Amino acid sequence: MAWQVEVDKEKCVGDEQCVEVCPVDVYEMVDGKADPVNADECLGCESCVEVCEEGAITVTEV
Repeated sequence: MAWQVEVDKEKCVGDEQCVEVCPVDVYEMVDGKADPVNADECLGCESCVEVCEEGAITVTEV
């Protein structure tokens, strides 16, 4: 299964919650915003979606 990970940079406040919760290190902080630099590692667990209070992250099965 493959997953598409997207971060809405307009909504992202850079609190790093997604970076901390992701079990496979999909995210890194780039210019104060979360960036799914390792999106191909995504397991689709959606832990990042759950901790993002701003609703900036979407994880979609492709």
